[in-house]
Amino acid sequence: MTGQKIVMIEDSKAASTVLKEVLAAEGYTVLHAADGVSGLALARREKPDLILLDLLLPKLNGYEVCNALMRDNLTRHTPVLIISTLDTTESREKAKTCGARNFMKKPYNLEDLLREIKRLLPRG
Repeated sequence: MTGQKIVMIEDSKAASTVLKEVLAAEGYTVLHAADGVSGLALARREKPDLILLDLLLPKLNGYEVCNALMRDNLTRHTPVLIISTLDTTESREKAKTCGARNFMKKPYNLEDLLREIKRLLPRG
């Protein structure tokens, strides 16, 4: 069991429920927020080991959340993995510019996602 903490900021209840169950089975503690404002607050409060971030969110979009996370001393070193259906060259460039460590397209291959999560998480 890893015990590492992941904050997932995802507005799709179906996607977040499935992914939360899979990650919990892998030993991760997963905290979820359904919009950008509450996700930003959750990440600042919980100081997770990794943040999974959708781009198309209510209140603040994923780029705005990512930019705010990278400007905050509490979260600036936390790896951010953007997972989105918005898969264009522009969206990938904007993700990189805002400080995300990587970008994965939805729908994703679960094994690839788990491998990327393990790669991005700090080694304990």
